[in-house]
Amino acid sequence: MAAASSYAMQSSILACPVTNISNRCRVNQFGIPSPRRKASLVVRSMAEEEQAPNPVTPPAPSQRVSSKLIDILAFSGAAPERINGRLAMIGFVVALAMEVTKGEGVFVQISNGGITWFLGTSVILSLASLVPLLRGVSVESKSKAFMSSDAELWNGRFAMLGLVALAFTEYIKGSTSTLV
Repeated sequence: MAAASSYAMQSSILACPVTNISNRCRVNQFGIPSPRRKASLVVRSMAEEEQAPNPVTPPAPSQRVSSKLIDILAFSGAAPERINGRLAMIGFVVALAMEVTKGEGVFVQISNGGITWFLGTSVILSLASLVPLLRGVSVESKSKAFMSSDAELWNGRFAMLGLVALAFTEYIKGSTSTLV
């Protein structure tokens, strides 16, 4: 009986790639016969009894920021982009207002005494922006839903781009006014 089963297995293995008569085997990509299997894989898992949940809670972020001037004015500190953004927002609105009312472009405004106004505004706004930061108050702690600190940063970024666009347009056009 063992000889009969051995003969049947050998004939199915040898017959499969050459004649494809046997339905019991398949040929893989290398031409080697592989017998069909009717087994299925069943995976079962069981939870361990009465496991106590172990939640990992991250430490609460501190609302106080460093009040050292060197940390505040660092490249990644709280002050540089915020102060520049605030100055750009005021500068963009003033530049547009002066251009609409007087017909003067950005370069004409700067040459007609704009440097003095710019320096005065820069000093006052920079000091006003630094006082809360030097006291350790974070900008995010005073942020509301609509008037958030992220909205202020984005508005400042767009105002910086707007000022550059006004100056670039005036330079390309070659005129003193871009809106008139």
